[in-house]
Amino acid sequence: MLFRRQKASARQFHRCSQDKPIEPELEQWYAGRLGELMAEQEQQQLDTELVDLFGYHLLHLGSPSGSSLLRASRVRHRMRMQPDPDLPACRRNEKQLCASPVALPFLPDCLDVVVLAHILEFSNDPHTVLREAERTLIPEGHVVILGFNPVSLWGLARLFRLGKRRVPWCGHFLTPTRLKDWLALLGFEIVRQRRYFYRPPWQHPRLLHRLAFLERLGSRLWPIFGGGYLLVARKRVSTLTPIRPRWRARRRMAVGGLIKPLNNERQQKGARFESDR
Repeated sequence: MLFRRQKASARQFHRCSQDKPIEPELEQWYAGRLGELMAEQEQQQLDTELVDLFGYHLLHLGSPSGSSLLRASRVRHRMRMQPDPDLPACRRNEKQLCASPVALPFLPDCLDVVVLAHILEFSNDPHTVLREAERTLIPEGHVVILGFNPVSLWGLARLFRLGKRRVPWCGHFLTPTRLKDWLALLGFEIVRQRRYFYRPPWQHPRLLHRLAFLERLGSRLWPIFGGGYLLVARKRVSTLTPIRPRWRARRRMAVGGLIKPLNNERQQKGARFESDR
């Protein structure tokens, strides 16, 4: 049994606008040329990492949500969950798994792999999202995180871009260093970190094609400035090793507790000598 009953909670998913859910807008952005290039590189990174992660149950949250995103995974049961219960498909009660990422409807220690694809950038409470991932993962389970890197040309574009209410620039980009600190506090061990996409985030297909050489050049000369990153972390559970106590024999007290008994023969002879004098 994987699922548990979950109480309805307040919306914890950030939106660029008050009337539009973030998930359809992000999927629409991935349909553009810039989003397609980013999705291609994210697919390559996931293909490299997921092939080495094993288990029985995998949960995927976030975008992109293509059917081939988890193609390299060897996990038997793969689930795709919509992180915004207010989506039309969720309201119509279609065959769609919908739940808030801050209140996952899963029992503790039941998932082997959790993939968070650009969930933390658009969550109002990313700490709780990570805690929920830690709660639902089995010991030695893995969390895979895809994110936009603020220390890159993408981060500069977000700072100076006028349309900050548009996806993905309306999200709160998190540095890999901050995420690693959060994961360490939850008991995770960082297994691997990858950065990719060194071209500027422009929507000009020809210009992006001409700047393709920056991918190979950037990975060698300035690898920390990739526009996207992937983190793989393992859930570690510390086990307490029982230590056998060393019992000490308590000294016996005479009546009244004032005189210590003489256990040594030499001490007894010395006491007799003193009494004879």
